[in-house]
Amino acid sequence: MEKSSSQVMKGIIWAAVASAMWGISGTVLQLISQNLAIPATWMLSMRTFSAGVILLVISVFLYGKKIFNVFKTRATAISVISYAILGLMANLLTFYYAIQTGNASAATILQYLSPLFIVLGGIVFMHRRPFRSDIIAFVVALIGVALCITRGNFTQLALPFVSLLWGLGSGITAAFYVVLPQRAADENPPIVVLGWGTMIAGVLFNLYRPFWVNPPHITTTLVASVATVVLFGTILPFGILLHATRYAPSDVVSIMDAVQPITTSILSVIFFKLNLNWAEILGIILVIIAVYILQNGRRKHTIHY
Repeated sequence: MEKSSSQVMKGIIWAAVASAMWGISGTVLQLISQNLAIPATWMLSMRTFSAGVILLVISVFLYGKKIFNVFKTRATAISVISYAILGLMANLLTFYYAIQTGNASAATILQYLSPLFIVLGGIVFMHRRPFRSDIIAFVVALIGVALCITRGNFTQLALPFVSLLWGLGSGITAAFYVVLPQRAADENPPIVVLGWGTMIAGVLFNLYRPFWVNPPHITTTLVASVATVVLFGTILPFGILLHATRYAPSDVVSIMDAVQPITTSILSVIFFKLNLNWAEILGIILVIIAVYILQNGRRKHTIHY
């Protein structure tokens, strides 16, 4: 059924709210990793396990015993397990270290490149022929990232090289995060797939570093920060994004992902006194434009990736 313009606008607004929440979560992660000096292993164990429990409890209320259907076939089981390990675990780990060794703004921009990595993977591993829009998007994104990581001075990096590597890893694993659960999500509710993926990741993180063993000093700031990351970084935005797709097409909703890096950059300037010069601002804009060109070009060719 065709959606009215008012419905589409409502969907766009909800999608923007969800994206802004992820931006807020990234900023709070910088507070946790740098200002509070919380070990990555403890934070990841706490975040994934608590989010997994909450999501599965919600899934039980919504779908009952059907939540176990993801493990009924080998294909969907492999999909959700690989998503948990190579997508969710790897992405959360690389994104956290990208922020800890650099800053939330740069890490978010590098992670935002995930659609380009998805297309690049299709070109390299599946021998898909790139469209002209793909090539334009890659060039624009490359210029944008170069401006962001050099602040316009191409003789040196504006952030540690290790942070750049973690950030690129975050972008690649974010691509896995999107691609790997598709088989399971085709046959099961997305929130169930997310719940199991997060829970599996939580169990594996806790096998390495149980969150209840030698925890950091618990303060009100730490509790509030972790709660913000769990709610604003996983549960609330995912639910809101599902709500947004009821009103607007998914391709329109996906464009609003651009709100995340913008939100993170603005909050980093406000709370961490990040000094963005003209080159970084232009770089952020170019990366956002590049992803839009890529998604728009793919829509025109009706290719789903």
